[in-house]
Amino acid sequence: MESLTKTRKIGGSIIVTIPKKIVELESIEEGEIVKISVEKIKKSGFGILKGMRSFSKQDKLKSDFD
Repeated sequence: MESLTKTRKIGGSIIVTIPKKIVELESIEEGEIVKISVEKIKKSGFGILKGMRSFSKQDKLKSDFD
């Protein structure tokens, strides 16, 4: 199963979160070793996130403080 997720920086590391749907489907538990495959998605991929809700003023405010 494929899923898009955004990276985040914590300390000196970059992390990704495995979506709940994949965790449940694959019965992944905390502490297990998993194999992931990484593929960067171009930022100019118009339409990739089709169906995603529109950004709100709160989203803008959150990004200003990140």
